[in-house]
Amino acid sequence: MFLSRFRVNTARPGARRLLSSPQAMHAAVMSSFPHILPTDNPAPDAARVLWRLDQRSRAEVMLYIVSPDRPDLTHLVEQAGWPAAAANDPEQPGWQTRPYATFLDRLSTGQRWSFRLTANPVHTIRRKEGEPRKLTAHLTPVHQMNWLLDAERQKRGGFRILEKPDDRRLLPHGTTHKGKPHHGDRYELTVGDMRNLSFDKSRGSDGNRRGKPVTLVTVTFDGRLEITDPDALRRTLTQGLGRARAYGCGLLTLAPLPQPALQTA
Repeated sequence: MFLSRFRVNTARPGARRLLSSPQAMHAAVMSSFPHILPTDNPAPDAARVLWRLDQRSRAEVMLYIVSPDRPDLTHLVEQAGWPAAAANDPEQPGWQTRPYATFLDRLSTGQRWSFRLTANPVHTIRRKEGEPRKLTAHLTPVHQMNWLLDAERQKRGGFRILEKPDDRRLLPHGTTHKGKPHHGDRYELTVGDMRNLSFDKSRGSDGNRRGKPVTLVTVTFDGRLEITDPDALRRTLTQGLGRARAYGCGLLTLAPLPQPALQTA
């Protein structure tokens, strides 16, 4: 397994095209692996290619990729990177790739980590009696957080979201103004960067749209977790969490918890 990072040059027209379409970015990411054909489908329990865009500012966009094989991102450098700088320094091809397996092997029960996850939180509803259930996105932060806090989802994922100490909680546990249960700020979890995406999955040879556009609601979770099942968490880290994994969702990444500042006399 490998973890790669690529900084997107947002000044390039090719970069703007990729950033505007998860379908185009998916195709560009998958083109980094010459042995994977467009018609290939990963086995249900096999590691797969996952990717995520992290945008810290308008000009700072990072593409992260987790993959079973080492990618070749030369085409992305040419399209959406700094090709001249990469050509002048063979040691810096325009992206960084590191082995991931050693890190995965070191995961153990009880470890605590910061995490980030971009996901597509959805649920099924039935609007009228007798109608089939429809897949629908969660649209409010409360429901989106509850999607990730679901006990069964955390168990399958091999982790639990940490709770805040009482002295750091600002909102009481209780109910919303509509009478729905609300956890206050009990958990080390925030949700933000909600995006409503709509894009064409495919076009005909004449350039016209074929079928209905794909619509997605994505959000980014940041928080802290504790490992409860290392094997299950390794599957989550290499196979993804939730739906829309081909479109930049499902990639969970871990980082060390920040160290508390030293107190000086």
